[in-house]
Amino acid sequence: MTDREVARPQTRGRDAAARLARRGRLALLAGSVTVLVTASLAGSALGFLSKAACRAGAWNVGIEQYQAHCYTDIYPLYFSEGLSAGKVPYLGHHVEYPVMIGAAMQAAAWLVAPISDAFTRGREFYDVTVALLTIFAVAAVLATAYLAGPARRWTALLVALSPALILAAFINWDLIAMGLATMGMAAWAGRRGVLAGVLLGLAVATKFYPVFLIGPLFLLCLRAGRLRAFWVTAGSAAAAWLAVNLPVAIVAPAGWSTFYRFNASRGADWGSIWYFFETEHWPVVGSMPLGTLNAVSLLLFAIACAAIAAIALSAPRRPRLPQLYFLVIAAFLLFNKVWSPQYVIWLAPLVVLARPRLAAYALWQAAEVGYFFAIWAYLITIVAGHGAAGGIGTGLYFAAVLARFAVVVLLAALVASDILRPQADVVRRDGDDDPAGGVLSGAPDRFVLRLGPRPGLAPGRRPAGPADGTSLTG
Repeated sequence: MTDREVARPQTRGRDAAARLARRGRLALLAGSVTVLVTASLAGSALGFLSKAACRAGAWNVGIEQYQAHCYTDIYPLYFSEGLSAGKVPYLGHHVEYPVMIGAAMQAAAWLVAPISDAFTRGREFYDVTVALLTIFAVAAVLATAYLAGPARRWTALLVALSPALILAAFINWDLIAMGLATMGMAAWAGRRGVLAGVLLGLAVATKFYPVFLIGPLFLLCLRAGRLRAFWVTAGSAAAAWLAVNLPVAIVAPAGWSTFYRFNASRGADWGSIWYFFETEHWPVVGSMPLGTLNAVSLLLFAIACAAIAAIALSAPRRPRLPQLYFLVIAAFLLFNKVWSPQYVIWLAPLVVLARPRLAAYALWQAAEVGYFFAIWAYLITIVAGHGAAGGIGTGLYFAAVLARFAVVVLLAALVASDILRPQADVVRRDGDDDPAGGVLSGAPDRFVLRLGPRPGLAPGRRPAGPADGTSLTG
């Protein structure tokens, strides 16, 4: 018997073992997907059931929808935005949302148009919208599992069954933006730069906040010398955003620009730290004109972004992408003029990916759930006055506002600490570099910002460049 004949059965045995292992992995993956989809659908079902009182008619009684904690923007906007009268967003009525939400509104309005009764039509408009949002919720959970990596895919259950997300899921259309953004992050992790850009561009065309994800991506690509990949994704995002925005901007410029003008003219609103300062009449900050408030809010956010950039480029080890994503979106919320209860949806996957630790996550969920119930109780008092059933005063309401603010600050501090002490990061402690990093994962540093002398070097001595010949800038 020749050596080749001896080796052939051994080769076939190895191939068979490999096929069995691959089938086992596929079976495990299919089981994971089934569990995650089921959990996400269960969370969405709970969110839908939480609106039962409103679907029975409480929407049409101001105080009852707050007492039942079932308020949503979706039902009243069907009427106030002219959709019930057959008006088309941006053309027939100036909608205060970006174009992807306008498209979702119009699609749902067309589907329910044959229904004659106004209340039933509005309720079905809400139901159709919930079905659409649920699709994006499921997609976001699966994308989170992919971003977490095989060893931590089950952390996506913290998104699927997040109590705060369940309560806030169907207040507005934020799940579309969050789903698109998370899928875009997953496409980047899978090294599909064009698809990542398209999804991120569509997310920005839904809610503006995903635009702030571009900055962290640039910083880490700069540090890793992967700017070509960045520009492919950023260019694709810009092209996708233009593709859906430009036609509307040309045909209905006034309607298209309503969203941007509305946000510029909006004052300090519920949930924000600025509303607390204004209502409690704090000196100086509580009496700022709108233009000053806009400038101060933007300036503080810019300072926070500069600090994040410094951390990203100078940390002893390149941060994981979700860590920077979380920090920049948290900074935006902390200093923004508006912090609506549904904005918890923006943070849900980022918190789970940036710092998958249960204690801090549970504290954050408690603060968000507390705020959810506090805002509706506070609105009862605003609508019906003190003494109304279920209402609370400014003391309890602002305690909830400050608690949520403080917990997000705490989370940001913990994430920043993990970045500065990478040995404390549980993801890296398990041996992973960055499961969400895509081309960044495992890449060597090409640009590092030195903010002080390197350990072990005499003061004033210039550090040598790394072995690959790239420079360190300080």
